Amino acid sequence: MAGTELFGAEERKEINDVMETGVLFRYGHDAIRNNHWKAKDFEAEVKKITGAKFAHAMSSGSTAIAAALAASGIGAGDEVIVPPFTFIASVEAVLFIGAIPVFAEIDETLCLSAEGIEKAITPKTKGICLVHMCGGNAEMDSIMAVVKKHNLILVEDAGQAFASSYKGTYTGLFGKAGSYSFDFFKIATAGEGGVLVTNDEETYKKADVYSDHGHSHIGAKRGMEEHPFLGFNYRISELHAAIGVAQTRRVPGIKEKNRHHKKFMQDLLSKNKSISFAKLGDESGDSATFLNLLLPDTQTTQRVVNEFNAAGVAGFDYWFLNMYHFINQWDHLKNLQTVSKLPAQILERSQDYNTMTLPKTQEVVGRLISFSIKCSWTDEQMKELAASIIACVEKATKPVNA
Repeated sequence: MAGTELFGAEERKEINDVMETGVLFRYGHDAIRNNHWKAKDFEAEVKKITGAKFAHAMSSGSTAIAAALAASGIGAGDEVIVPPFTFIASVEAVLFIGAIPVFAEIDETLCLSAEGIEKAITPKTKGICLVHMCGGNAEMDSIMAVVKKHNLILVEDAGQAFASSYKGTYTGLFGKAGSYSFDFFKIATAGEGGVLVTNDEETYKKADVYSDHGHSHIGAKRGMEEHPFLGFNYRISELHAAIGVAQTRRVPGIKEKNRHHKKFMQDLLSKNKSISFAKLGDESGDSATFLNLLLPDTQTTQRVVNEFNAAGVAGFDYWFLNMYHFINQWDHLKNLQTVSKLPAQILERSQDYNTMTLPKTQEVVGRLISFSIKCSWTDEQMKELAASIIACVEKATKPVNA
C-alpha cells in the first residue's frame, strides 16, 4: 500500500518541525513548541477528507476502535456483533472493554451483511462493530435498517478503508463513532497511529478524555485538570502525528492512482472466466487499496495459491489461512486464552466459539485472494502481474486429464 511506498521531503519537513522544538508530547508546552501542533494538524487533515465534525488522533487503529466502542456506550457484559474476517484487533477491542463478541456472517462485500447481523441478534445485543474490509465498504442501507429496527449502537472499524465512502458518506461516519488505522500497511501511515471520527460531540468529548487517563484538557496546567471519568493512555506522539499529516495530504492523489490501477487490472483479469471480484456496497466510494479476487471454490483457490507460490507471484494474501485476519486460526480467541481474566470468561455467552458455524463466511473467504494495489505500478508491471495471475489460474483450473 501507498503508506509503505511514499516517503519524502513532505514527511521530513513535518518531522523536523517536531525535532527542532523537541516537543514530542501532543499536549501543552506552548511556549517552546513554536506553534507546532502536529496531532491537531493530523486531525484536521482527516476531517478535511472525510467531512467528520470531530476527529481525535491516537496511538493506533486498535486504540482508536477501542475508544470508539467505549465512548459510544458499550461496556462490560454487552454483546457486540463482530465479523469473523477482520484484523483481530476489532474483536480484541470488544473483549478488552469487557463486552462479549458475537460472530455473524459476512457476504461478498467482505463485510458483515444485514442478514448475518439480523440472525446474530439476541436480547443481550447492544451494538455492532462493523469492519469495512480490504479498502471497500459494506452495504450500508440494509445494515442501517437493521441498526434502526433494533435500536443498536453502530461503531465502524474502517482501519483498512480510510477515504472509502458509501453514497457520499465516508466510512466511519454512519454510526456513533468510527476509526481508521495509520499503521505501516495502510493507504497512509503514521508509522503507528489511528484516528477516531464522529459527528456526535458528546462521543468525541468522551473519547478525548478516555484516551488520556481521564484528563479533561480544560485549563492551562496539565496535572491540575479535572478528571470527569477514568481513562487510559491511548495518546499519539507528535512525531508519529507529523508523519500522519504529510501522508494524509497525499491520500486524494493516491486514491486516484489506486482506482485507475484497480480498473486496469480488473479489465485484464476479467478475460478469465474463473476470476470474479469482491463486491462493494458502493463502487464509486472504493478507496481501491486492494484487488480482491474471488475464485470458483476453496479447492480451486488453494490450487491457485500453490501455483502463485511456485511461479514466484508476490504481493497477495490468502486470508483463509492467515493467522491474524480469519477466525479459523484464532484458537487463542476461541478458547479465551488470556493473561488475565476477562468478563467474557465469567459471564454467560450466547455463542460457543468452538462449535459455531459460519458457512457463508467460510465459502467467501475460502475463495478470496487479495493483492495490495501499489500507486507506483506502471502499466507494464500491471500487464506482467495480470498475465502471471491468469497463467496460474488457468493451470489450476485445467482439467486433470487434459
